[in-house]
Amino acid sequence: MKLNERSVAHYATCDSPPDKTGFLLKKGERNTAYHRRWFVLKGNMLFYFEERDGREPIGVIVLEGCTVELCESAEEFAFAVKFDCAKARVYKMSAESQAAMESWVKALSRASFDYMRLVVKELERQLEEIHE
Repeated sequence: MKLNERSVAHYATCDSPPDKTGFLLKKGERNTAYHRRWFVLKGNMLFYFEERDGREPIGVIVLEGCTVELCESAEEFAFAVKFDCAKARVYKMSAESQAAMESWVKALSRASFDYMRLVVKELERQLEEIHE
C-alpha cells in the first residue's frame, strides 16, 4: 500500500478516536539522547509529535510485524519496539511509571493485524464450542 505524507498526517490528527495517547521518552536514531514526545496510537500506526497539541506528526512507526519487549536502559521503565528484519531500526522508549510502561507494552503488542486475526480465530473457536 502506498502512503503519502499528507494522508498519514491527516489520519494522525483526524477526529477518529485513538487507541492510546500519552507522553513517552523516545531515544533518537542519530542523536541518541532521549526526547519527550507525545504519542498517538491508531490501529497499527504509532504517531509521535513534539508536543501534545502538535499539528503534524514528526514521525510514524508502522507496528505490523513488530515485537515489544522490556529492555536495559539508563532510563527507568524502558521498552523496545523491534522488527524481524535484520537491518530494521529498534525503537527504544521509556514511560513515566511502571503502570504506564505496562499499559503501553500491552497496547503496542495488540496493535497489529496479526494479533487481531488471532483474537478473531479464538473467538470463532469459542463460538463453535458453544454451538456444539
